[in-house]
Amino acid sequence: MRMENRFISRQRILSSIDRFEIIEDYPDDKYLPSCLVFSMHENVTFHILFALDVQYKNVRIVTVYRPDPGIWEKDLKRRKKS
Repeated sequence: MRMENRFISRQRILSSIDRFEIIEDYPDDKYLPSCLVFSMHENVTFHILFALDVQYKNVRIVTVYRPDPGIWEKDLKRRKKS
């Protein structure tokens, strides 16, 4: 998985599940509705893109990455205006 190449372990993601905040919502995304989540674990900030499979009642992780400060505001929750 690419998330392993980004040094964000599966355990880190699972450990942060109860401490996340939805920062962007994409109800009309290409395949499934999705949302971008801000999360932290042990002072490491990362974003998780979840796809929401309502029909089969599950959630899929699409990607995980550390937010780029060049793209995100200081709080890493809002995109910078271009």
